[in-house]
Amino acid sequence: MADINGEGVPVGTLRRRLVLEAAVATPDGIGGATQAFETVAALWAQVEWLSGGEHWRRGRSEQAATHRVTMRWRTGVDAGQRLRDGERLFDIRAVADPDGSRRRLVCHVLESTP
Repeated sequence: MADINGEGVPVGTLRRRLVLEAAVATPDGIGGATQAFETVAALWAQVEWLSGGEHWRRGRSEQAATHRVTMRWRTGVDAGQRLRDGERLFDIRAVADPDGSRRRLVCHVLESTP
C-alpha cells in the first residue's frame, strides 16, 4: 500500500482537515482567569467513530461520542487540547505514538453535543 512521504500512513486516509487548539488563560482583572482557545496548527487526519452514549448533566440530556483521530506525528499534541472540525469540537483525552516510530499519533477524543 502506498504511503504519504514514507510515513507509513496509507494515501487517502488523512482526508479531514482539523484545527488543533490549545487553552490559554487570560487574567480577568479580579483575581481569576478566563479560558479561551487559540489555534496551534491545521492538520490532516482520519477520524473514526468508536462509541456513543447519552447521559444527564446539570438536569439535561447530553450526547457524547468517542472517536479515534490518527494524524502524522508531531510534537506538542497533548491531552487537554482540542481538535476542531468546523463547528464540531473534539476534546483530546489521550495521545499515543502506537509503535514508537514517530510516524503517526493516535488521539482518543470526546465529542460532546449539548
